[in-house]
Amino acid sequence: MYNATQKFIKLGGDREIMIETGKLAKQADGSVVVKQGDTMLLATVVSAKEPKDDCDFMPLQVEYKEKYAAAGRFPGGFLKREARPSDYEILVARLIDRALRPLFPSDFHAEVYVTVTLISADKDIMPDALAGLAASAALAVSDIPFNGPISEVRVGRVNGQLVVNPTFSQMPESDIDIMVAATMDNIMMVEGEFKEVSEAEMLEAIKFAHEEIKIQCQAQLELMKALGTDVKRTYCHETNDEELRQLVIKETYDKVYEVAKSVLPKHERNDKFDAIEEEFCSRFCEEELAEKASMIKRYFHDDVLKKAMRNMILDEGVRLDGRKTDEIRPIWCEVGYLPAAHGSAIFTRGETQSLTTVTLGTKLDEKMVDEVLSQGSEQFVLHYNFPPFSTGEAKASRGLSRREIGHGNLAFRALKPMVPVGEENPYAVRVVSDILESNGSSSMATVCAGTLALMDSGLKIKKPVSGIAMGLISEEGTGRFAVLSDILGDEDHLGDMDFKVTGTKDGITATQMDIKVDGLSYDVLAQALEQSKRGREHIMGKMLETISAPREDFKPFVPRIVQIAIPSEFIGAVIGPGGKVIQEIQKETGTTITITEADNKGIVDVFGDKKESIDSALARIKGIVAVPEEGEIYTGKVKTLVTFGAFVEILPGKDGLLHISEIDHKRFETMEETGIKEGDTIEVKLLEIDKKTGKLRLSRKALLPRDPNAPAEEPRPRREFKGEHRGERREHKPNRE
Repeated sequence: MYNATQKFIKLGGDREIMIETGKLAKQADGSVVVKQGDTMLLATVVSAKEPKDDCDFMPLQVEYKEKYAAAGRFPGGFLKREARPSDYEILVARLIDRALRPLFPSDFHAEVYVTVTLISADKDIMPDALAGLAASAALAVSDIPFNGPISEVRVGRVNGQLVVNPTFSQMPESDIDIMVAATMDNIMMVEGEFKEVSEAEMLEAIKFAHEEIKIQCQAQLELMKALGTDVKRTYCHETNDEELRQLVIKETYDKVYEVAKSVLPKHERNDKFDAIEEEFCSRFCEEELAEKASMIKRYFHDDVLKKAMRNMILDEGVRLDGRKTDEIRPIWCEVGYLPAAHGSAIFTRGETQSLTTVTLGTKLDEKMVDEVLSQGSEQFVLHYNFPPFSTGEAKASRGLSRREIGHGNLAFRALKPMVPVGEENPYAVRVVSDILESNGSSSMATVCAGTLALMDSGLKIKKPVSGIAMGLISEEGTGRFAVLSDILGDEDHLGDMDFKVTGTKDGITATQMDIKVDGLSYDVLAQALEQSKRGREHIMGKMLETISAPREDFKPFVPRIVQIAIPSEFIGAVIGPGGKVIQEIQKETGTTITITEADNKGIVDVFGDKKESIDSALARIKGIVAVPEEGEIYTGKVKTLVTFGAFVEILPGKDGLLHISEIDHKRFETMEETGIKEGDTIEVKLLEIDKKTGKLRLSRKALLPRDPNAPAEEPRPRREFKGEHRGERREHKPNRE
């Protein structure tokens, strides 16, 4: 038997979230089930009792998993089982991680594993909006030290109204899709995409989310109190020496401050910082250093490097590279750098550089999506690569990191609203950003380089997009702060906020924000947003100096796509039995043809290297779907001869009867006299379409000039052909009254 405890949270209307603990996974340090509708998430948390030797950080691992059985589906692939996490699962895990990580005590170093699993899936409820709540609730019912609780919610704006945790069916109508994580008092994390909204609208959505989060945090506090888990375990994971701390500050702070003010390149500056630390360590013998090394490293980083940089900015308004707080680093751009790529661009801002390419393909190149609650394809994809050499690291690349997936997704969301898809653009589009140098905000460099490369390719993007990373330095208790534009890597690492914003001239398209300090006011956020807007506009100006609009046409070597729409009832005719017709057209014309059905019509894409090949394929397709029209003239092929005429194919699969009396103005007794043979190509006019049977009556005579000296034609009885098959003779039957 079990003794479960439940807590309910009202979401508005008849929606309700239930948190239940004590029923599943009871050997974990903490476990909960979060349920809304038919969607259920199981969250567990387990922590080691002691840290590993020489561990001076908080080793947190967050996993988000979706079970296909939750939605009554089989996994794809040969094995038919869940394997490596999808990009979507990694992105959800990162959302949870970024909200939780800053709230563990800085001196807690035991390994913590948080696992959130989708075990039941309502097809209209978005489970990622509940994942942060589930993870925090699992920590809340455990004895693991944690300065929470937190919760995460999604906010959409549907028909002008803000909605918390909108459904899948509501999202297509929403112009805001933002995830917000917060404690009772402070915003911790924001990530989302927008359809060109203003800074004020984005801030309103964040405030709206926080009010809902407060309710969910309060429910967790009440649950902790009811279970007695508001008292956490005791631990001692750090050894400190206050006398040593003060000695490190006294002997190194002024030296570090001078180096910080000297405006050096990143590697040279870091080498000098390392030399100062090594010089201090040299005063200790080997035995003493073995005991004190971890403490010296910690004090030098937290009490010297961090404070020197922060004080320099707050006291003097000077940054590590000598810039003012709102100044953007020098920018240079180039497009068309790679002559064989469909589109390419270099974007360099300070010591950050992206080389980005664009490749255009067919529907067959689209990314296939087969997730638990999402199936289909993506016409536009963006991939981001961050090799070790970009930061001067001497190590091998070992597969794709979660960071690369996260940064690529941010750039993808920034550009996505501006990349035409569907009927506006028949091409599949792949953007790849390779980061060649990095010192601050390579994801924003990807957005800028991506825009330039797309315009270089000739793809008609709706508007160019630029992006900027903002930072914050604040001093607790004094109210002093500085908002930094275009932050360096060190300013991100040592600062209080990393706030990335992308947008067009008309509004924001995407954002990502991580806040590392308590008590950040909305006034500071508003200032950061306004300052980011000015920075984006400056960067956009530099980009447009390089290329101001998409090129008029694609590069000469880019395969061309022509897209046409056909009536849906003709899709089967174009494809043919077993794909025979479409395969034959592709083989004979050297093209690639894809057909998709949308809005009760077939969308046909013809993809080829030569205009003649595309035109030939289009002519074949148009012939198949063409509808014969009375009075029109057609060039047809004689398919069958019969005693009373010939059957002529005027359109693919559409034959008509050319009666012997309609071949010429003169009279023929037999078809041999006409000279027409099977396989001949002749020009005919469609005289009539029988309204009942749909049969076609053709005439060649109607197109021939009449000799004015020729005798008048003798009338002859017409034998109407009403058989079901070509050449079928109709048996005479007496008229029966």
